[in-house]
Amino acid sequence: MKITSVTPWLLLSPAAYNFGRPGEYIFVEVKTDENITGWGEVTTTHPAANRAICAILQQLDEIIVGESPLHIEKIWNKIFRRFTYMGSRGASTNAISGVDIALWDIFGKVHNQPVYNLLGGPIRENIELYTHPDPGIGPDEAKKQAKAIADSGHTAMKFDPFPGFEDEKNGYLSGKMDIRGESIGVEVTEAMREGAGPDMELLIDAHGRFDVPTSVRLANSVEHVGIHWWEEPVPVESNHALQNVRDQINIPISVGERLHTRWEFVDVLENNLTDFLMPDVTWVGGITELKKVSTMSEAYYIPISPHDASGPINVLAGAHVMMTVPNFYKLETARHRLNAYDIFMDKPLNVQNGRLLLPEEPGLGIEMNMDYLRANSHEQFRGD
Repeated sequence: MKITSVTPWLLLSPAAYNFGRPGEYIFVEVKTDENITGWGEVTTTHPAANRAICAILQQLDEIIVGESPLHIEKIWNKIFRRFTYMGSRGASTNAISGVDIALWDIFGKVHNQPVYNLLGGPIRENIELYTHPDPGIGPDEAKKQAKAIADSGHTAMKFDPFPGFEDEKNGYLSGKMDIRGESIGVEVTEAMREGAGPDMELLIDAHGRFDVPTSVRLANSVEHVGIHWWEEPVPVESNHALQNVRDQINIPISVGERLHTRWEFVDVLENNLTDFLMPDVTWVGGITELKKVSTMSEAYYIPISPHDASGPINVLAGAHVMMTVPNFYKLETARHRLNAYDIFMDKPLNVQNGRLLLPEEPGLGIEMNMDYLRANSHEQFRGD
């Protein structure tokens, strides 16, 4: 069996909600000469980034066409080493992730097994999820949505309660938040707790938006509500800044969605910079790399909680790995109702009482709705 093509599908999908951004998703199709096709995903956080990733994916034919799709480790390293002169983090690793997920999908289909069986077999029956309310909501709506999430059976939810600030229109600049923004954040967080009840684990995502003193001040302002983790307290580029915040707050820290490959997790683990790791299977290097990072984290007794909040293949790929990982905490999903993904696939994701039940079919367990993909894909980034 040989790989015959790698195709990015850029989906422009107003029917699918992606955290208030345009409904864009990148799915990666890998075809073989035996008519077995695998699917991956690389959805990023901005339309410009999505197009850049698609352009890289279109160049992979010359690197891996003709290779066996079952030689996953070989292909992972072959792509990675071709792109290290661009740097070992970011766009090239995203592209690797999408291809790697698709290759595992093929591997499962060839062996007639779900991916998790090929990673060592399941150690749990299902995947516990955490989820999100809508972004940018006020206290009344926060209370209402938090209660709905609790009623759905979820036991953890994540949100960013702090409003945007002027600098962010031009990207991160000062990293500061004024007293008014702090007050709004505290009020929204208190409303979330009131709506969700005392047993809900509240996770706050700082989104790497703040400088050190601001992040410390804001973390301390919401500590009394009972916060399970403080995510990405400062921009990802400085581990010194992360250490500085860690030394000054009492809330556990979570990092990892913007770390790429196992090598970027070494310093975080070795220097005790976090309490949770949250690599994204579509950015860290795919199923292959998520499994490796999870095993590294297990050696430090640090829980893994994948950042899986874009599209349905993201969710499924992360879930297959977590079925096999002892140090698993919870898997992220964008919403507690995932029916917006139904249009992409032949069957809906099976979520019951805040838990994902994985399909038993081979590979990832789903097939894509090709009629929908053809009707809603970007003319430059699509297959036949």
